[in-house]
Amino acid sequence: MNLEKQRSEKETPMNIITWMNNYTGLSDFTLVGFFSQSKHPVLLAVVIFVVFLMALSGNALLILLVLSDTRLHTPMYFFISQLSLMDMMYISVTVPKMLMDQVLGSHKISAAACGMQMFLYATIVGSEFFLLAVMSYDRYVAICHPLHYPVLMNRRVCLLLMSACWSLGSLDGFILTPITMTFPFCGSREIHHFFCEVPAVTKLSCSDTWLYETLMYLCCVLMLLIPVTVISSSYSFILLTVIRMNSAEGRKKALATCSSHMTVVILFYGAAIYTYMLPASFHTAGNDMVVSVFYTILTPLLNPLIYSLRNKNVTEALKKLLGVNPSFKEQ
Repeated sequence: MNLEKQRSEKETPMNIITWMNNYTGLSDFTLVGFFSQSKHPVLLAVVIFVVFLMALSGNALLILLVLSDTRLHTPMYFFISQLSLMDMMYISVTVPKMLMDQVLGSHKISAAACGMQMFLYATIVGSEFFLLAVMSYDRYVAICHPLHYPVLMNRRVCLLLMSACWSLGSLDGFILTPITMTFPFCGSREIHHFFCEVPAVTKLSCSDTWLYETLMYLCCVLMLLIPVTVISSSYSFILLTVIRMNSAEGRKKALATCSSHMTVVILFYGAAIYTYMLPASFHTAGNDMVVSVFYTILTPLLNPLIYSLRNKNVTEALKKLLGVNPSFKEQ
């Protein structure tokens, strides 16, 4: 009798509702982030805010230069402007929420907002995977088949390639987000990250996610394998063509054009391989956040610098915009 009484007291309507909310994922998540681990969280927040503004302004300026200067209306600069657009979008998906949480002192995020953040981030990052591959193919056609370049990379082809990048990226978001957010979360709802990333949220599930994690791993391998194959093949042919060039100036220009893109590829793909392809034994919450900060916050800042400081055409367009008389030279 006492046992039945204790059970009935525990199973009050409020307790049952709380349990259902915790189990079905209706309640909020908590983003632990990395400010709590810092000895100077305010200073760290200020630094991240400054980096965020610099990344937005740098990428916006690069897009403005490409749009305003007709001499930059070429496939290469069109793809660079699209890369800047993606960088602006995915840094805006994560950083404002993180900074607002620090200012307001609330680290809660609803399940719907978490799912939306996860979807947008997966879509944009997936699209950037394929965009970097498209950019390497563009350089391959320009260097290895210069006479056919206007036909092979005309405006219609460029738009189709960009549409394909966005479609494949959104496929990644549409597959991963619904599955991840329908898992039961019946334990801790603290996400040891500063945004809702798929691996970090999956760790909170109280169900067996082994099959899903295996399929996600295979999906990520495929998402990386296709672009990496395109990039490797393109640059192999480019290298062979450059070696056969008789002009030292031609070799220098070709290598200078490709080096910027390869720098971005190494930075972006290196961080993605660590996050999505290395076994769980290699991961810790702290390391995962550091790597995510690198390719979520720092990479969008570095990309416009890499493509502007190392590119004479962009610097000349900037001088023209600022009213300085540039001597624009075609590359």
